[in-house]
Amino acid sequence: MKKRFFKFFILFLPFLVFACIQEIDPLSGKKVYTLLSTDQEISIGHQIIPSAINENDGLYPDREVQSYIREIGEKIASVTPRKVDYRFYVVNSSEVNAFALHGGPVFITRGILLKMDKESELAGVLAHELGHINARHHARFLEKTYGMNILLNILGIALHETKYAGAIMSLAEVSSGLLQLKFSREQENEADSLGVRFSYHAGYDPEGLISMFNKFKAMERVGTVEWLSTHPLPDTRIKNVHEIISRQYPDSYRLRQDSESFHRIQSILKSTKESYDYVERAKKYIKSRNYSEALSLLDKAISLYGSNQAYTYRAVVNLNLKRYSDAINDANRAIKLDSLYFYPLLIKGVALMQTGRLNESINTLEKAKKLVSENPDTYYYLGVDYQAVGNRAKAVENLSTALQLTDGKRGWEADAQRRLRVLRGY
Repeated sequence: MKKRFFKFFILFLPFLVFACIQEIDPLSGKKVYTLLSTDQEISIGHQIIPSAINENDGLYPDREVQSYIREIGEKIASVTPRKVDYRFYVVNSSEVNAFALHGGPVFITRGILLKMDKESELAGVLAHELGHINARHHARFLEKTYGMNILLNILGIALHETKYAGAIMSLAEVSSGLLQLKFSREQENEADSLGVRFSYHAGYDPEGLISMFNKFKAMERVGTVEWLSTHPLPDTRIKNVHEIISRQYPDSYRLRQDSESFHRIQSILKSTKESYDYVERAKKYIKSRNYSEALSLLDKAISLYGSNQAYTYRAVVNLNLKRYSDAINDANRAIKLDSLYFYPLLIKGVALMQTGRLNESINTLEKAKKLVSENPDTYYYLGVDYQAVGNRAKAVENLSTALQLTDGKRGWEADAQRRLRVLRGY
């Protein structure tokens, strides 16, 4: 048996090598073989950006805050050896978290920014995430976990060459895997080492990373820290970072620790916190279907600060209360603030369908599908729309895809099956 396997492996090895791509590892300067080229890695990463934004309740709508984080991120990225399409986003989530995707996107939550006290802490967190990207931790996860056929199918979606449900399901699986990716201790240590190096060379005191680690540890004792669920933080990690700084960068204390710009951004975030707190409370009432209480809280939130998140959840409440015009208006406000936010597009599309504006609904839902192509609800409502306007082929295509993507808990599965039986004539 072993001999047969060895013969098969020897025969297959040339094809495996042929399928690999030779690149120069910017960290080591050595030739390496990868399944995904840097361009392919960037392409797949770009497709997951809207899903990441949607999972975190949209982009924080203040341009000054976004510009500041982008400026700090790009400053650190400029000293990293790997040159990919770095992008930096602040998202609305109240969770204490930061994460990156392969190919360059880095996300930092409103929640974690509110826990920071100085700019070097921000630089340390961003530099750590850039460490993961430079070490290709996300790309290695893709190469190890998914076959090349799946990855090529996803690339086909990006190039508008692949439309079938199998490829969309593959993207859903990959997207979910990356957004919940848990790093090993070895990978965390590597990202720490690189993060310290990047912070230092960008002119920041790398002790900022240790300061954040200590904050995470303190917060963990009284609650959940989302960052720790994907970035394990044993005490040895903190000790290792201390040793790296003292051994390699003993003069780091001379470097930048804080700035007036950081505190200006903090003041903006703090001024909107009460509004976001009302939205978080409203979300709990929405979950329990207490829409009147949710609406009252969302009205208060919007009176304080009209964020895309607040308008989106008020649109959800209005949709459930069958106030379709109000739902459309609120969704439009959210979309105007954040064109990459999938959820308000979906809500608007459903509300338009309910008011009989079917072609507008189709156009809106198709836009939503281009942003996040793996959401089953979009396909279901598009199927209903296309059936209503008499486009049988499109109705069958979308309803079939909806049923393939669903987790079985959406509530419309039986109706989708019934509609497909009618459309197929049995």
